Amino acid sequence: MPKPARQQLLKPRLRSASVQVLPVRRPEHTQGGRTSGLFRKQPPTEVGATLYPVAVKPELFQAPEFGRATKKPGDKWAFWYFEPAVMPREIIMSPRTILALSKADAALGRLSGVGRLLKDPSILVQPYLAREAVASTRIEGTEASLSDVLKAEAAEDAADDNDDIQEVINYQKALYEGMRLLEKLPISRRLMRQVHEVLLSGVRGQEKLPGEFRKTPVWIGSPTDSPDTAAFVPPLPDVLEDALSDWEKFVNEEPTIPILAICALMHYQFETIHPFLDGNGRIGRLLIILLLMEKKVLELPLLYVSAYMEDNRREYYDRLQAVRERGEIQEWMQFFFTAVHKQAVDAESRAGKLVELREQYREQLRGTKSRAVEVVDLFFSNPFITVKRVEKNLKITNQGARNLIDSLVGREILRKVGTLGRGGRIYWIADDVYKAIS
Repeated sequence: MPKPARQQLLKPRLRSASVQVLPVRRPEHTQGGRTSGLFRKQPPTEVGATLYPVAVKPELFQAPEFGRATKKPGDKWAFWYFEPAVMPREIIMSPRTILALSKADAALGRLSGVGRLLKDPSILVQPYLAREAVASTRIEGTEASLSDVLKAEAAEDAADDNDDIQEVINYQKALYEGMRLLEKLPISRRLMRQVHEVLLSGVRGQEKLPGEFRKTPVWIGSPTDSPDTAAFVPPLPDVLEDALSDWEKFVNEEPTIPILAICALMHYQFETIHPFLDGNGRIGRLLIILLLMEKKVLELPLLYVSAYMEDNRREYYDRLQAVRERGEIQEWMQFFFTAVHKQAVDAESRAGKLVELREQYREQLRGTKSRAVEVVDLFFSNPFITVKRVEKNLKITNQGARNLIDSLVGREILRKVGTLGRGGRIYWIADDVYKAIS
């Protein structure tokens, strides 16, 4: 138990700390031990594997400026949980952090410039959103690949029986909904609730109050854990209102620190608060993109930062936890800025390849009177092509669509691959485009 003197010193603050587990599949529980039913495709021993102690150890949390473990003896929630501190409005950055920030800012500026220079930047949006959605959901334990998702979208019905694919598609829908809402709302509790409702609509977790903040405690650990043995117990429901109010003020106040630093702190605090019964990780990462767009750092959602976090999952969770335990905010920001830098550079490089390919195909088709160039534009949003997709988008007959596809096969722009969906539709792939986005 913390010393009374420290407790008195911190009384005016919200407090926080938390313990993260390996991203197996969101083993979240509510009061009474009702599991989310999301333990699948993983052996029980792996579900229980943690990066941190198998039970909350309050003595580990020695960073009162970011929060600490607390307990209310005698009350109905008498177990250790985490209460976040008020978010810091000023941070003195170390030279290493400043360098990481500088690299990230420069790379983001170049990426944003690519979007402004393109005559039709929409050719980048859909494939980049797909990459972000796949990576973010894979962090949570889904197994859908980029290829799986693109094929399902091309077939239009292939996702119906695949929960993993549908979760990825929902992530994209949620991000589009967030962008639509930004036209009339700031980043806020109202916006995140509406985005969350879309994210969990019709998929696993839809029973977990889509669009509503949790009204019961949650804890993270193995299926047999209770709050007393769980690895991470986020703030209790009666703390959420104050914590989220401070979070929302922080995001919308006149900035006193760089926007990317705001993003890093926003994401850290959101994951610590854990306001929903399910989907917190995905919403937290989705909010990074929305905040960058709201602050005009990006005009289009061309950054897929979740890809870096997926590749470095252990460090991602370690860095968040180190802030809670030891106040290592510099190291977390360095990790976050590096993620932004690496993925912005990658996105810029892929954009160059895609633009070059598009011009190459247009040159090949120059002088032809067919509408094949319109099919080319189609497979830049998704390199998997079906007759129905061409027919629907170009509003032409079935035979006309087949003729256009055949002409592109003859020019070795498209390649016949196999069948998709319940109806066994034949599909083709633009190999060079797929390689550029995958």
